[in-house]
Amino acid sequence: MRVVVAPDKFKGSVTAHEAAAELAAGIAEVRPDAVVEVLPVADGGEGTLDAALDAGFERHDLTVTGPAGGPVPAAWGRRGDEAVVEMSLASGLAVLPTQDGRPVLARTATSRGTGELVAAALDAGCTRVLLGVGGSATTDGGAGMLAALGLRLLDVNGRDLPPGGAALAKLHHVDAAQLHPRIRDVEFVLAADVDNPLLGPRGAATVFGPQKGASERDVLDLDAALAVFRDRLADALGEPARQAADAPGAGAAGGVGYAGLAVLGARRRPGIDVVLDLVGLDAAVAGADLLLTGEGSLDEQSLGGKTPLGVLHVGRRHGVPVVAVCGRTTLDAATLREAGFAAVHELRALAVDPETSMREAPRLLREVGRRIASQ
Repeated sequence: MRVVVAPDKFKGSVTAHEAAAELAAGIAEVRPDAVVEVLPVADGGEGTLDAALDAGFERHDLTVTGPAGGPVPAAWGRRGDEAVVEMSLASGLAVLPTQDGRPVLARTATSRGTGELVAAALDAGCTRVLLGVGGSATTDGGAGMLAALGLRLLDVNGRDLPPGGAALAKLHHVDAAQLHPRIRDVEFVLAADVDNPLLGPRGAATVFGPQKGASERDVLDLDAALAVFRDRLADALGEPARQAADAPGAGAAGGVGYAGLAVLGARRRPGIDVVLDLVGLDAAVAGADLLLTGEGSLDEQSLGGKTPLGVLHVGRRHGVPVVAVCGRTTLDAATLREAGFAAVHELRALAVDPETSMREAPRLLREVGRRIASQ
């Protein structure tokens, strides 16, 4: 029996690596003869660097500018000439100050730390950079990231703008003369699931700003400021920079997607596809008897392109049955069967209440592993 275990994180409970390890341990208790390959994955957001490290990338720690402007510990990964940068580590909601449980600083949060990670990869000689942008805390159009890469954003008096999306309303001139010289020699891949444009009712500020603490007034101001940013970038770099604002994914990560497309020349791909390629899931699944995947909540979003669906597609391509494990699911059995899952195991069904299922997720995952191996 050969089994591949490829879950995402169970948010608030266990990392993808921990989830995979517990499932594998449960299988081994019942089927010690089974060959179990553990490949934790992610969808381009939190956990992307961990998945890359498990796949053989080397970790490079770096203290960078956090979204609030202070220093935060972060890291990027390298394997040969390829680099992985996870935006959530440098510019994510997890490192943004909160008040009463809500994020604050929506107007001033900066993506500069993400740019500092990218710059480190460029300085190290990497020729391909995978930029995972899920879980961001910023709505600055990627201005902070670009500033860290040498782009100067100047007001009418020729002074550098302060950080954050709101300040872009006063952007008068973009100076690209000092942009990092290696950008033109590097392939950038934007790992982003969303297809939103930069501006308007489906744009970065309107759709995602409230999740980052933006009020209704903030949303209007940020959207208008991002429009100024687009126009001044187009003045400096040409009409393609204006057109990039309408491209699918430009609104990802508060507009970091736009900066990647317009300035870095990035190619957008679904985050899960990028990570599955990184960890080599396709090759691992070939010839397997069973494929396990999962995440904390298996719901409509999951079927829209999150980790379980991406892994499911790999399994179906190889004719390998795919079993999903989750903390909970909001989908009925018919929907799950129609999606293609051979079976679904809920941790919540094994616990007395949802809090227990989250708190005792490691034990419950091991139990699910035992049950799967017994069937």
